[in-house]
This record gives sequence, C-alpha cells and structure tokens, in this order.
Amino acid sequence: GWQEYYCASPKIVQAVSLPDDLPGTAALGVMGGTGLTAYFGLLEVGQAQSGQTVMVSAAAGSVGHLVGQIAKIQGCQVVGVAGSDVKNARLVDELGFDVAVNYKSGDYRTALKEATPKGVDVYFDNTGGFVLGSALFRMNVGGRIACCGVVSQYDTSAPEPGPKGIPGLLINKRIVMSGFLVFDFANAYESARAQIAGWLDSGELKSLTDSVDGLSAAPEAFVDLLAGGNIGTRIVSLT
Repeated sequence: GWQEYYCASPKIVQAVSLPDDLPGTAALGVMGGTGLTAYFGLLEVGQAQSGQTVMVSAAAGSVGHLVGQIAKIQGCQVVGVAGSDVKNARLVDELGFDVAVNYKSGDYRTALKEATPKGVDVYFDNTGGFVLGSALFRMNVGGRIACCGVVSQYDTSAPEPGPKGIPGLLINKRIVMSGFLVFDFANAYESARAQIAGWLDSGELKSLTDSVDGLSAAPEAFVDLLAGGNIGTRIVSLT
C-alpha cells in the first residue's frame, strides 16, 4: 500500500547495507529491486557479452538506464529506446549509451535500423507492444530477449496487441525469449550488490532519481511515471 507506516514480520523483510556515501533512497533504486533487476536480467537472462549489441526499451526509466550502463561496462554496443529527444540526449551524453532512438518519431523504424547496423544480440524489453515488435525484426541469429515489463499495457484501456512474427522469427533465428522476476535470483543478491557498489564507487555506473514530495503526490506521480514522465527512479519522499 501507499502509506506512511507499515508493520511486517521480520521474516519477510531484508536489511540492506549501503556504502556510507550512498543515500538511503539507493535501497529503493540502484541497490534495490531496480538495480538487481537490471543486473540479473541483462547478465543472467540476456547473457550479454563483450562486443555484442544490446538494445533496451524504456531506456531512461528506473531499470532501463541501469541496464544500458551495465551493458557498456561489459563492453557492449548499447542502443536505447525512449520517448523523447531530451531523454535520449541524457542517455548518450550523461550515461554513455552509444545511440538512442525516439520511438515516438515518425521515422522510428528507419532510425532503429540505422542504429543497429549489425543487428541486435540482446534485447532487454520493458515495454512490449510495437517496440518489442521492432526489436524482433532486428534480432540476430541466436539472440536473447529478456522480458522484464510491459509498460505499453499498464495504463490504457486499449493495450497494444502482441507483436507479429512469433513464433516464426523465434524459430528461424533460434531466438531465446525469456520472462523473469528478480526474486528468481534472491540467493545471489549480496554478490550482485557488491558488484554494483563497486561500479558506483568507480564512477562507471550512475544512478538517476527524480522525486516528488508527500504521499498525496503519489497517485499523480505514478500515472506520470507510466506515461514516461520520469528519468531514472521515481521516489515519493515522505519527509
């Protein structure tokens, strides 16, 4: 629930130890569920390897902006997809993405083709819908798709249909398309957090947040998030 106080059994909560130079909000973002989702989704599910091309949708979002940076750390070519030129400029200029494409532009598919001249080896999907469809047609033989979210269907009365080409493209290109939950990797959380903390300390990884004040602002902030209004992890501050 969205509430100021919460009573829980110790058995269902987990203490998160943060480096001294990180704010407590990091437990909600880069050192919490979103950072772990990016880490395991890209490295364990997507199996991203140096020299490969990684495409990530909702690339300016809480998970997406971390996925792209981790892919760069691994030595990958990174293509982000977001919904505004302002977001895409930050992805490239501030976070080190190689290129970013605006899916709302009229020439999106042409721009994506130009941004992925060698095709896509790993696609990290946060959106579903036509962006997933566009990625499917750029996938290389033996490519991997990590299905993390379906934001195109969360806040609409007319969700986009599933993309064309399934299962045909999966079969012909031997593509592995896997859904996952971060809880699947609970036994490895601590080692992942240690790795993420190291990247933050070295400056290789940056965590972006935007925040709103007060619980009364949460509903509007949540709707705006689903509409793509955030960059990085959106946090509702109660103090």
